[in-house]
Amino acid sequence: MRNIYLLLFTTLFIISCNRNKNLQTAEDIEKAKQDSIEQVRKEQEEAAKKKPSTAADIKLEKDLKYDKYTLEDQYAYNDTFRVFQWDKIKEKLAYIENFQREHNQYGLVSNYKNKHGEAPTVANFKRNAYKRVSDTLGTERYQSAPLYQINETKLPSIYGRDGSLVKLLSSDTLDMVRVKGLTNFEGEWDIPKRYVKALGDTLSFKHIVVVDVTNQNICALDHVDDTWYVRSMNKATTGKHNPPYAMETPVGMFLVQEQKPKMYYYKDGTTSIEGFAPWASRFTNGAYIHGIPVNNPKGQIIETSWSLGTTPRSHMCVRNASSHSKFIYDWVKPYSSLVIVID
Repeated sequence: MRNIYLLLFTTLFIISCNRNKNLQTAEDIEKAKQDSIEQVRKEQEEAAKKKPSTAADIKLEKDLKYDKYTLEDQYAYNDTFRVFQWDKIKEKLAYIENFQREHNQYGLVSNYKNKHGEAPTVANFKRNAYKRVSDTLGTERYQSAPLYQINETKLPSIYGRDGSLVKLLSSDTLDMVRVKGLTNFEGEWDIPKRYVKALGDTLSFKHIVVVDVTNQNICALDHVDDTWYVRSMNKATTGKHNPPYAMETPVGMFLVQEQKPKMYYYKDGTTSIEGFAPWASRFTNGAYIHGIPVNNPKGQIIETSWSLGTTPRSHMCVRNASSHSKFIYDWVKPYSSLVIVID
């Protein structure tokens, strides 16, 4: 009888051990399965981060912070309609997201009013409609910086527009700084150091203003987590082609560089102050986003005008309701906010 009990105990012990072994094996298999799933997920996330963003990847939502004079996505104008070109805007936002993924030492091309010296004449130049020298791409010499082919020092090839963003590829203390164009021009170039302002590698461009010269409107967007939020949608009036004084607002992507609560302007062809524009934010050359011009240096701010959103009539600047220009003035930050001009 004792031997029977001993055999039964041994059998139960063996069965229990095998069962525990099987359970442990099943648990190990399940854990390995979950680990594999997690590894695949992480690899997919890393691959997604490396994959360039496209317009289709951009999440865009409306959450207005300025809600006066707000326009619809499509709105009536005369006997037709105008629109906000969201697809084109998404393309620009995707481009911004992509270059910000890189580790960039940012720089700014700067030559407002030729403060760093008039750029040399490019090898191939032409006279534009304003009788001023420009390169073959149409960028004017005035207020621009010379861009030289790599290791070329005699004559520049093209001009880099004031307000353009670049990636620094060499020290900004060298006589000629190597840069890669991020906005308004492509490729690698050498540029005299006096035309480049180093901005560091910690910038994050989250506040964007988009100006549409075709539809004469303006919108403000900011980036929070993985979404771009539309903060305002308003009428605007851009620069007109009226040589020799009034110029078109240039299409491109520019860095906000300075701000003035009152931007005083001269009467055409003189050095006499004619008036001021309130809440002005400059993004390239003499182009500002500002409120309604006041043709009296001591006059009161004017809120809005019937001419907003009609046809270009400004001197390169972007005119909008004064309270909206104040919103932009308070919302953007120089050297960390971008203005995109589309057509």
